Amino acid sequence: MTDPFFIAEVSSNHASDLDRCFEFIKAASDIGCDAVKFQLFKVDDLFAPEILAKSPDHQSRKEWELPVSFLPDLKAKCDEVGIQFACTPFYLKAVKELAPYVDFYKIASYELLWDELIQACAKTGKPLVLSTGMATMPEIEHAVSVFKKAGGQELTVLHCVSGYPTPPASCNLKAIQTIRDVIGSKVGWSDHTRDPYVVNRAIDRYSADVIEFHLDLDEQGAEYSAGHCWLPQEMAEVIAGRRRIKGADGTGIKEPTAAEIDDRPWRADPTDGLRPTLKVRDEWRQKQ
Repeated sequence: MTDPFFIAEVSSNHASDLDRCFEFIKAASDIGCDAVKFQLFKVDDLFAPEILAKSPDHQSRKEWELPVSFLPDLKAKCDEVGIQFACTPFYLKAVKELAPYVDFYKIASYELLWDELIQACAKTGKPLVLSTGMATMPEIEHAVSVFKKAGGQELTVLHCVSGYPTPPASCNLKAIQTIRDVIGSKVGWSDHTRDPYVVNRAIDRYSADVIEFHLDLDEQGAEYSAGHCWLPQEMAEVIAGRRRIKGADGTGIKEPTAAEIDDRPWRADPTDGLRPTLKVRDEWRQKQ
């Protein structure tokens, strides 16, 4: 089994601060992630005016916007530390704004039904990661069809549960295999549990190709209090554990390992069933 591709989702925890964005990129690289992902949205283009007119909570999310001017610097920092740069576009123009910089696009679960956004990403020729929280299989199949018909080539679909946080009992990890059987592309898990056992189960039992998780640096991010964001050391332990597990696979040849050599002479001797072998017993007698 190959290691999954780990994506650290910064989401809205960056506080529109470029230096803090850089800290996220470095942290994601340091803990062994393959990519770091941001979100590009404008609140006025994200929610309908009748919602914004009556919801101070939604209006306040303007503070979470990522400035478009940050994009060149974010890409450069990712290149510097050797990690891929990805971003979720939440308005059509964002696809074009991101094109010179991102290694791949991500479409969020809430935008799964927006064909035009999927088509715009597909036409760039860049890979797309598609989250499927709240979706039915027909809705997923439709989105995949839209992507392919628009010329999209490289697609990864993430099983996702849009609960923040998601209880382990609600994860329905078997859906990873269901999606894979139907669409035949790479399939992964977008985590909202902050539970290492769930992440490892998605990998070990359902061969998740990709693991996406929400990251915060210091419990100060805008979304941390919701309970679904991992801290760097928490995910570092999961990723390091994956590498240890992979190293445990060995060659497959059944033979004594270095850890066993010294104990081989202490096995029961076939002549009488007593430990150690006769040779060792003779050596001990000679010591006396």
